[in-house]
Amino acid sequence: MKIGQFASVFILVFLGLVWNAKAQGENAILGLWYNTEKTAQVEIMKSGSQFIGKITWLKDPNPEGKQALDKENSDPKLRSRPLMGLAILDGLKYSGGMWKGGEIYDPKNGKTYSCEVKLKSDKILEVKGYIGFSFVGRTVEWTRIK
Repeated sequence: MKIGQFASVFILVFLGLVWNAKAQGENAILGLWYNTEKTAQVEIMKSGSQFIGKITWLKDPNPEGKQALDKENSDPKLRSRPLMGLAILDGLKYSGGMWKGGEIYDPKNGKTYSCEVKLKSDKILEVKGYIGFSFVGRTVEWTRIK
């Protein structure tokens, strides 16, 4: 009986550790990140089972004395929305050490791309935007903010 109890406790502890490691891995991208140029900060957060990212800081929030707007958006109706607070990452899901299946919006050109994200280290996030196939696209690195 004692061996059975020990085995049960061991299995529960092991499963708890595995579950915790998966949750930590899955949530490893949460937090604040500088974009490549360090002109914006993006906060990555979880919404249900998906990961999203919003602009929370801009180096120049008021160019020419006016609020920074999404002026390059291909939809004229959206060109008056502020960049501050704008969701630029959406729909990412964790799978096999990567976050995939989402989209990234580039306010510099007003276009939306398919997106996948990978942690290169605790401090570097590799963000890839692409159209069609993931091997054809642009990859940038974001830096974690302490």
